[in-house]
Amino acid sequence: MPKKHTDKKIVSSLTAVFVICIIFCTSSSYGYRREDAVVRAVKKVSPAVVNISSEYEVRRRANPFSGFGLDPFFDSFFRDFFEPGQERYKKSSLGSGVIIDGKQGLILTNAHVIEKSATITVVLKDEQEFEASIVGADPDSDLAVLRISSQRSLPAIEMGNSDDLMIGETVIAIGNPFGFSHTVTTGVISAVNRSIRADDRVYHSFIQTDASINPGNSGGPLLNINGELIGINTAIYAKAQGIGFAIPIDKAKRIISDLVQYGEVMQVWIGLTVQNIDERLARYLKIQGIRGVLVKEVEAESPAHKAGIRDGDIILSVGVLNIGSIQDYHTVMKNFAAGDIVKMNIRRGSGKKNISVKAAMFPVERAEELAYSLLGITVENLFRRRYKATPTQGVVITYVRRQSYMAKIGVEPGDVIRQIDDMAIGNVKTFHKAIIKYRKKTSMVILLQRGDQGYYITVKIGR
Repeated sequence: MPKKHTDKKIVSSLTAVFVICIIFCTSSSYGYRREDAVVRAVKKVSPAVVNISSEYEVRRRANPFSGFGLDPFFDSFFRDFFEPGQERYKKSSLGSGVIIDGKQGLILTNAHVIEKSATITVVLKDEQEFEASIVGADPDSDLAVLRISSQRSLPAIEMGNSDDLMIGETVIAIGNPFGFSHTVTTGVISAVNRSIRADDRVYHSFIQTDASINPGNSGGPLLNINGELIGINTAIYAKAQGIGFAIPIDKAKRIISDLVQYGEVMQVWIGLTVQNIDERLARYLKIQGIRGVLVKEVEAESPAHKAGIRDGDIILSVGVLNIGSIQDYHTVMKNFAAGDIVKMNIRRGSGKKNISVKAAMFPVERAEELAYSLLGITVENLFRRRYKATPTQGVVITYVRRQSYMAKIGVEPGDVIRQIDDMAIGNVKTFHKAIIKYRKKTSMVILLQRGDQGYYITVKIGR
């Protein structure tokens, strides 16, 4: 027999043996191997996925006629004309979370899962229960970090990356939809960098998937095929049907770091004040049809000033996001940490420029100057012997600038500031922190005390 035919026979025989080996190794009782990549990923991650239940108290006005099945019109009538009492009842919410640090007992979840919670209970896969404390929560990103105390190190998830996701790649969602523990759904990545509106907020840069995400899945992990955390599932979009959204883990990492270190997300500073471009302004500037925000002011010696941005520039985009409003601008800026490079595309005159700005933290030493600029006041620590005031905490106003808004509404030296928005003011340090935190708002709600009387006042902010 010729050698050529012999070689062909040998190759055919070896191929047949190889195929038989594959079939034998991947089958059992003439079936296929059932433990595929999805099963392995779920086995790997499930111990780190937790059930979160939170309980909070709800108060409502009791109606003595509510049990009579009256028409809503009459129900409202009686509610207005009869002095109601207070009816209290407890309400609970259910969600998911994932352990990100087993030694410290840190759990990542959605902020709306634990919103208003008085008590938070975390249940592990082995049914161990823990009472959790809130490390920090950020409603703007819908992320929160919890902590539980355990005598042993807990199983934690492996962090992945979300900056290299591929449209069409397989993803896995694990959570507790409708109270059913550790439910697994699979799908593919449908899109990235999605923006959605929920309630009064717009969320940017979401991962869109066709894996089912329902109430209870919120806060649970979205995994890639290797069982790595690439996103946090969120069920905030009520109109979603067959569509799921997740917060990219690369965005979450920066927020987690701030929440663990500071208990809140720290706002970066580049030194720009911007304003929307309405039709009237667009006509004046002769830029009809151009979307963006106008740079109203560049602070001296700020990162933006050093990068070469000028008053009158129009910011068209930041990173990959087109900017159409002030809200877009402030939302995208929350994605950056101190030290990050912020890439902007701006319009100046008839041309366009790409500018890179290095973000920083607002200098604390400039907070006093900022307070005077925004509110027109100076303050100092409250010393009870010097100021006859009831509170032992707060800051006392020492000077009010004439013609400032505070002066016009009657604020005087000697008045004590106890709170700004939701931040209690204990001393000058916390006052400066509040000024820096709320500096971009158009108004602040201040709890002011004069003698034994306290007043909430809304103060317009202006430079």
